[in-house]
Amino acid sequence: MAVMNVNPTRMQLSKLKKQLTTAVRGHKMLKDKRDELMRQFLDLIRETRDLREKVEAELEHCNAHFVNASAVMSKEALDAALLSPKQQIGVQIGSKNVMSVEIPQFETETRTADKGDIFPYGFAFTSFELDDAVTSLDTVLPDLIKLAQYEKSCELMSAEIEKTRRRVNSLEHVMIPRYQETIKYISMKLEENDRSSRTRLMKVKDMLLDKAHHYSA
Repeated sequence: MAVMNVNPTRMQLSKLKKQLTTAVRGHKMLKDKRDELMRQFLDLIRETRDLREKVEAELEHCNAHFVNASAVMSKEALDAALLSPKQQIGVQIGSKNVMSVEIPQFETETRTADKGDIFPYGFAFTSFELDDAVTSLDTVLPDLIKLAQYEKSCELMSAEIEKTRRRVNSLEHVMIPRYQETIKYISMKLEENDRSSRTRLMKVKDMLLDKAHHYSA
């Protein structure tokens, strides 16, 4: 691991030690964040899988009703019955912070509170199979919207986990070892300088003593 291009001084050594302490603390916090994100992500993945299986079964049931309706009604009559919907559904989009990830929160609201407004036609010229199809579609819609919320949340959490993982790896395998190597290098340089200084001082002391007492005479 290459050391940083810094001057080997005591001030720089003290500065690097503080930066290393901060990096180690940040590394621990990011690891904890990554682990908690992974735990919540896996829980959400399981919920999403279960909800998707439920939605697929509901859609299959809904499709079967429409097939039955199209079998007893002409295409023109079916198209005319569904041409002008009476009910309208809006989606309010909010967000919730989960470990610094803003995941979406979808809330639905209908234009009217009347449950009968899901049927955009009169019952005199339509079949009960079409009623069942519309009812089943109305039933599956909230789960569809919730599934979209879950899947978008999984996507956002997955991206945050990957970003956090890269930061953890960068600190663990690059920054922290580089700080440690640089601190070791500066410490060795300072020790070497201290030994050289002591040697010079001892030499000067010997020279002064020799000059004062003529030991070499």
